[in-house]
Amino acid sequence: MAELFADLPEALANSVEIAKRCNLTLELGKSRLPDFPTPDGMSLDDYMRQRSHEGLQARMAHLYPDEAVRAAKMPEYVARLEFELGTIIQMGFPGYFLIVSDFINWAKHNGVPVGPGRGSGAGSLVAYCLSITDLDPLAYDLLFERFLNPERVSMPDFDIDFCQDGRDRVIDYVKRRYGADSVSQIATFGTMAAKAVLRDVGRVLDLPYLFVDKFVKLVPNELGISLAEAREKEPQIDERAAAEEELAELLPLAEKLEGITRNVGMHAGGVLIAPGKLTDFCPLYQAEGSGSAVSQFDKDDVEAIGLVKFDFLGLRTLTILAEAVRFVQRHEDRKDFRLEDLPLDDRAVYKLFADGNTTAVFQSESRSAKDLEKKLRGDCFEDIIALMALNRPGPLGSGMVDDFIARKQGKQKPEYFHPDLEPVLKSTYGIIVYQEQVMLVAQILAGYSLGAADMLRRAMGKKKPEEMAVQRTIFLDGAAKRGVEDKIAGRLFDLMEKFAEYGFNKSHSAAYALIAYHTAWLKAYYPAEFMAATMSSEMSDTDKVRIFYEDCRSNGLTMLPPDINQSLYRFEPVSKTAIRYGLGAIKGSGEAAIGAIVAERETNGPYQGLFDLTRRVDKRYLNRRVLEALVKAGAFDTINDHRASLMASVGAALETADRAARSGGQVGLFGEALEGGEDLVDVPYWSDLDKLIQEKSALGYFFSGHPFTSYLSEVSGFAKRQLNSLEPSRDPVMLAGIVVSLRTQMTRRGKMLILLLDDATAQIEVVIFNELYEQNRHFLKDDALLVIEGKINRDEYSGGMRVTAEKIYDLAGARTRFAQGLRLVCNGQVSAQPGNGRKLAELLDAYKAQEGGCPVWVEYQNTHARCRVRLGEGWRVRLDDRLLESLRGWLKPEAVNVVY
Repeated sequence: MAELFADLPEALANSVEIAKRCNLTLELGKSRLPDFPTPDGMSLDDYMRQRSHEGLQARMAHLYPDEAVRAAKMPEYVARLEFELGTIIQMGFPGYFLIVSDFINWAKHNGVPVGPGRGSGAGSLVAYCLSITDLDPLAYDLLFERFLNPERVSMPDFDIDFCQDGRDRVIDYVKRRYGADSVSQIATFGTMAAKAVLRDVGRVLDLPYLFVDKFVKLVPNELGISLAEAREKEPQIDERAAAEEELAELLPLAEKLEGITRNVGMHAGGVLIAPGKLTDFCPLYQAEGSGSAVSQFDKDDVEAIGLVKFDFLGLRTLTILAEAVRFVQRHEDRKDFRLEDLPLDDRAVYKLFADGNTTAVFQSESRSAKDLEKKLRGDCFEDIIALMALNRPGPLGSGMVDDFIARKQGKQKPEYFHPDLEPVLKSTYGIIVYQEQVMLVAQILAGYSLGAADMLRRAMGKKKPEEMAVQRTIFLDGAAKRGVEDKIAGRLFDLMEKFAEYGFNKSHSAAYALIAYHTAWLKAYYPAEFMAATMSSEMSDTDKVRIFYEDCRSNGLTMLPPDINQSLYRFEPVSKTAIRYGLGAIKGSGEAAIGAIVAERETNGPYQGLFDLTRRVDKRYLNRRVLEALVKAGAFDTINDHRASLMASVGAALETADRAARSGGQVGLFGEALEGGEDLVDVPYWSDLDKLIQEKSALGYFFSGHPFTSYLSEVSGFAKRQLNSLEPSRDPVMLAGIVVSLRTQMTRRGKMLILLLDDATAQIEVVIFNELYEQNRHFLKDDALLVIEGKINRDEYSGGMRVTAEKIYDLAGARTRFAQGLRLVCNGQVSAQPGNGRKLAELLDAYKAQEGGCPVWVEYQNTHARCRVRLGEGWRVRLDDRLLESLRGWLKPEAVNVVY
């Protein structure tokens, strides 16, 4: 450097001088909590004590309305509260609890729903008294030490669920409370994952997008999969890279770049609140065009420098609950309805769980959850807590779930190992399900403090042999002092170690069980209100809307179609058993457009038709795409159900409205309005099948009917069993239906396709193994009609049926395979036409099938004679829809018949 800057020596000297003046010492590990203002100069410690005891009195009055019962229970609660307060004050965290309590209570009093708790924080009685959580921890053996361990100093960490729509309002309140320059969200650093890095490198290499996209789609859809893992699971990646020069260059470059930091993002829920300006503690980053800054440190680094992170998480279910409660409160006798007042022993709710009728119920929608619910047949809130904890891969695969169910049903006797442990393990029938149970067993049987028991639980989770050997000795010694045999203590320690691997945080499970219970209660008693709110929350995801729509039908609810003069933007309950479809759930509609349509309707009355709508609504919101979507969805049906005519008239309606707007209401020379005609274009009606296909393009699924009904009369000739009447069978059975969905899965035998088949009576999964899949993949797609020959087995996992396909046909293939022949009836008029033989040959020629084709019979009749001729073997044909259409266009529809 001295040689390079020989002509400018002061440049080196100045850089050294600057370095000398740069002096920064980072003090790590010291918590930096913002100052919380207290009244009348009261200390944080005293103010938290006062608030906690006031909160306890209010909570106890709600929990135990009977004064005698409350007085008997109070000493236990006061003792627990004093213990927690002492620990929190000793560890220096009163400010943290008061800050969290402050913004949560602001949210609750300003119309922002807050979850009852999340994570281990629900185990704190102080949190319950300060309204941070809403579940009594003593009632369900939730432990404070699982949240804050006095024997291991670490920052408390409340994860708080807010209604998704109101979360930003709470963050704005925090900024006003503590100063905008003291509050920010936290940065995250995105990395180049497998698919993203392939796309990025492909773009830099200037390869065509579709070419790269096709290659990227070979990477299996698995979270966190690497390129190396993808190459192992999908051999086509290496095959294509070896065969194509561009991919041979792209793949090695992508592997070198995979995993490096690509971009800066924002943490989903983390919010920093500093005791002063954030720039005094960490660097900030503000994205171009953004109005708010984020820390340049990620969540681990901000904690390392002592800044406190508060998690503001958005939970969609809270938004659903809030809207459903508003719907319920519309009822005259439910104006004061609150979820907090619901008893937790309602039989109708537990029946809903026992029936597996939990679509849309929080954390209970998956197939594994429903299967578990039906087997368990829970009848108390503790069972719902257990469901939340057990429906995970670890417990389901360990066998403990089967034991739990057997003991619940009385088929197996609970085992408590020691009489003193029965109170701890009774709610789970002697099986250790929760981390808190591990801690309590260690306390009761081996004399651990709950703080030390939490250390034991952590050690078991980490599985360090040397640490476990030390803990085993401590446990056995402690148990021996209490008169427990080494054999029993050793066996119990082994069981604890095993179950600690699967043990779940009961505080979190109990809090989320409360949300599940509330959603189930609403579904049991106010299904229309609850499902309307649920469907409104998922309007942008038509697959989910379809699932909820089908659940509504199966639960006896009526879904009223979208209506330009009745529907609002969101789904609305119109009675206890009927829901009006929301216009916002129509693809391509848009909130601004629907808002304008509804506002104009409410101001000036119902629309008279398509032209009336385009003339009255502001043209900034209405365009061809919106109008076509409304027509396809059937929103005009109550005015005019000729959807084809409305569709063809959209352009004219927009032009007429535009012309009227430009004329500004002017009249012509003789007083006529200058608006042009308002006659709908005269076109044929859509067929039922076309109508349904158009409807699906707008709603995402078939709403007013089922396309299979169009094929029913034909396919019933060879697929005689409906899907709702299937039974296990060793012999192959013929089935037919419409493809609802497809998904692939890797197995030892290669790629396997699982498709969902629907014939309007039921849906059934069909498994198609790799070889059959590859042979027929060209027609295995959504909405295709398939005819499947396969074996039916009982699916032990779901309790339903599952089909393993042996042969697959599209409709043309099925006709060709099962038809005895194609019968064409020709009269003298056709035969008299010049070149009629050549015309028939031309129509048949493109569909000739050398193998497996269907024979053709021609029945000829004139005034003198009648005969039937079977064409030669070379004229066997594939019975494609296009062939039948062309023949019916040449002859007459009734003259072309497929004979089975």
